[in-house]
Amino acid sequence: MHRLLLSAALLLTLPGCSIYRQAHPGPAELGENWRSVATESDRQRLRGWRSAWDEALPLARAADAPAVAAEGVLFDPDIAMAGALPPPGTYRCRTFKLGAAEPAAQDFTAYPWFECSIAAEGALRRFIKRTGSQRPEGLLFPDRETRAIFLGTLVLGDEDRAQRYGIDRQRDMIGYVERIGEARWRLVLPRPNFESIVDVIEFVPA
Repeated sequence: MHRLLLSAALLLTLPGCSIYRQAHPGPAELGENWRSVATESDRQRLRGWRSAWDEALPLARAADAPAVAAEGVLFDPDIAMAGALPPPGTYRCRTFKLGAAEPAAQDFTAYPWFECSIAAEGALRRFIKRTGSQRPEGLLFPDRETRAIFLGTLVLGDEDRAQRYGIDRQRDMIGYVERIGEARWRLVLPRPNFESIVDVIEFVPA
């Protein structure tokens, strides 16, 4: 994490470096088809969602089986209900990192609750994690009744704005949203660029 924050700080000090001040394009620019927006490398990550779960879950269970079991359906790859696009509003969210993808990372890490929000943007939704040192932000695209696709970028440290998707492969994020309870959703990020094999962000209305 310290390495990520330092890299971001150095980039922000470079003359003419403005990629962190460029806003995301709006829905009218993007359309509603996530496939026309996603980079090829991100498509590959999404296609490998099952293998990422299969690799990460045994490692997480070996690290802390009671904590993994306590979350129930949150870590069941096959649970998905109709209503994948969450309604606009204010949410509480918490992040879990499953399986270490770097030598210094742990196989199971649970973070406390933070602030998130969902905003309507036409047929799309914008997901924003508002607090914490790592803050995904991006659009949710309708895909099928039980799944929405997330395309966004990672905001770090004291950065005050997300960069455009597709500018920096290391910051680009792809995942999917599923409803797993009456008013409970999860954002699954297979093989994120840092630390873990799978990130799971749970969010519920605040």
